[in-house]
Amino acid sequence: MIRRSSVLNSTKYFNSHINHLSSHGDHKQVLSTFSSMLANKLLPDTFTFPSLLKACTSLQLLSFGLSIHQKVLVNGFSSDSYISSSLVNLYAKFGLLGHARKVFDEMRDRDVVHWTAMIGCYSRAGIFGEACSLVKEMRFQGIKPSPVTFLEMLSGISEITQLQCLHAFALVYGFECDIAVMNSMLNLYCKCDRVGDAKELFDQMEQRDMVSWNTMISGFAFVANMSEILKLLYRMRDDGLRPDQQTFGASLSVSGTMCDLEMGRMLHCQIVGTGFDGDMHLRTALITMYLKCGEEEASYRVLETIPDKDVVCWTVMISGLMRLGRAEKALIVFSEMLHSGSDLSSEAIASVVASCAQLGSFDLGASVHGYVLRQGYTLDTPALNSFITMYAKCGHLDKSLILFERMNERDLVSWNAIISGHAQHGDLCKALLLFEEMKFKTVQQVDSLTVVSLLQACSSAGALPVGRMIHCIVIRSFIRPCTLVDTALVDMYSKCGYLEAAQRCFNSITWKDVVSWGTLIAGYGFHGKGDIALEIYSEFLHFGMKPNHVIFLAVLSSCSHNGMVQQGLKIFSSMVRDFGVEPNHEHLACVVDLLCRAKRVEDAFKFYKENFTRPSIDVLGIILDASHANGKTEVEDIICRDMIELKPVDAGHYVRLGHSFAAMKRWDDVSESWNQMRSLGLKKLPGWSKIEINGKTTTFFMNHTSHSDETVSLLKLLSREMMQFGSKNLCDHSNNVTMAQVSNIIIT
Repeated sequence: MIRRSSVLNSTKYFNSHINHLSSHGDHKQVLSTFSSMLANKLLPDTFTFPSLLKACTSLQLLSFGLSIHQKVLVNGFSSDSYISSSLVNLYAKFGLLGHARKVFDEMRDRDVVHWTAMIGCYSRAGIFGEACSLVKEMRFQGIKPSPVTFLEMLSGISEITQLQCLHAFALVYGFECDIAVMNSMLNLYCKCDRVGDAKELFDQMEQRDMVSWNTMISGFAFVANMSEILKLLYRMRDDGLRPDQQTFGASLSVSGTMCDLEMGRMLHCQIVGTGFDGDMHLRTALITMYLKCGEEEASYRVLETIPDKDVVCWTVMISGLMRLGRAEKALIVFSEMLHSGSDLSSEAIASVVASCAQLGSFDLGASVHGYVLRQGYTLDTPALNSFITMYAKCGHLDKSLILFERMNERDLVSWNAIISGHAQHGDLCKALLLFEEMKFKTVQQVDSLTVVSLLQACSSAGALPVGRMIHCIVIRSFIRPCTLVDTALVDMYSKCGYLEAAQRCFNSITWKDVVSWGTLIAGYGFHGKGDIALEIYSEFLHFGMKPNHVIFLAVLSSCSHNGMVQQGLKIFSSMVRDFGVEPNHEHLACVVDLLCRAKRVEDAFKFYKENFTRPSIDVLGIILDASHANGKTEVEDIICRDMIELKPVDAGHYVRLGHSFAAMKRWDDVSESWNQMRSLGLKKLPGWSKIEINGKTTTFFMNHTSHSDETVSLLKLLSREMMQFGSKNLCDHSNNVTMAQVSNIIIT
């Protein structure tokens, strides 16, 4: 018993225990065991300190590491190669390369371990030139680099030229036979977007293990090259190798990205056949793949096969349903997650709150917020950002602002959420104040999303001077050329009536997408330049681009605004016939409006009955207005009956009905329309327009006499001028006159 006690209370025993804990990464216990060792009045030796220094490095305990270094010096162990290497790594971890180099330079007998440690420090710090200099000095002193030395140099590679240099170095020293070295180079070629070079190296390798195959498959997965992945899978089979979890995971990722459902199903069968269907990571990958391919039922089936669902699989399901626009189903899955007793995650909270925002359900979003707070869950920045966005989208800007102001840490998403919220709800002044605060009181950089939100607000308000100011900020901030921002600028200038600037912004776009073309077409069409809009559409086709729903909506709207009936009908007919694009509700509504503006009311009503599978009260309202304006009493009477059956919930529809019944002298129906509107608590807001001059905005309400006689006279003069310029439609639809359009006329 005495002998056993003495063994357990020896330095050798403690060293063994410390080394065991260190090898398993339990660094806190390493330090605790060391404290027990000192409490037992045992002295550490050369086998003790490497593990202690490794623990200090991993736990980022610089002060304790310095005290350990002092003990090393006191005990005379500074010449030990493993201790010295550990000290070098410790100082390098904290960026103290000068201290690390001092330890290295003071070594008397440096072997390959010491050189490798110091080379690795410089390489990981990104000082590639100094690492290469040490390799030269090492060779000059007759010490040959080892494969580990080479791996340490690879750890800091950031440029393809550096990798190519080390590739040559590996060939010179015969490291092409070391599979770990070759696998690392494969991985780096893939990370440097040189998958072709990686493939060439892979084909030249004499030996390959599963890491080699998986690295190559992951490389092709990153660039979504499914055909090459299939070739590699067949080669693996021919070489007698079976895919493992990592192989299947990378392949499923590509199937989902490319929406290749057939390939995804084939991989699912192979996973079941190889017995990996119980792997949680692969089950989660299958759920993700099916959701990306739009197969939500298949994803549900996979989810149901998981007996102990963790927070990751729940989160993947919720976020995937959100991407598919299935907000209600995402909320149902979230409810199931809570009932299962699973832990909450920031990603799950953010996804379910995004569902509430998509549904516009403030009550539901607030309930989720309350539940999370009651559970004592500490919300991190991404989760708080989702709540800020939800409250803003639901119109509760006060609550989103309170959350924003209480945040301890705000990232760029936080600022974008609060700025976008105010901008989208028309509070351009507050959005700009927040934007100024972000620029001058934080280190956050202006990004494309911030700019787009502000430009959209300027477009809605017709605030051309503010839009120009933001354009200047874009230029001064050196924001990278971005189609999203450029298109937003085109939209802003178009809606503010400054078509020349819109055209210049469009011309400056390097990569013009369908949205940017559609935005410019819509801008010209809205401002009475239908002929130019159609010329741009022809140019779009000339470039070999295929029109989609966005382009056709812009072109049809342009034809409608400019009375180009035959051209509009011809383009509508070409949608399915020439381009295979099925018209949606908006396209059909455009054709109805086109015919109504051309006074072809019967044709419009016939088109409505033949093409609309479901009643549309808004489109009926368009036909009713045209019938009333053109004296088509029979059509007007039919549409009034149809609209009453649909039970309108908008005040504008009841006003239309009242005017039509009055024209037909059906006074009882007029009274009934107004009574029904009042019983629903509806009020018709008066039409209005704004004029901005020198930064000052004045609002004019329809039939309102609060302005001076001089102002009213000026407005009448403007109306006559606009009529002479051929802007009859603009006068008839005065609610649509933007402040910029009118201010431009005043100035000229």
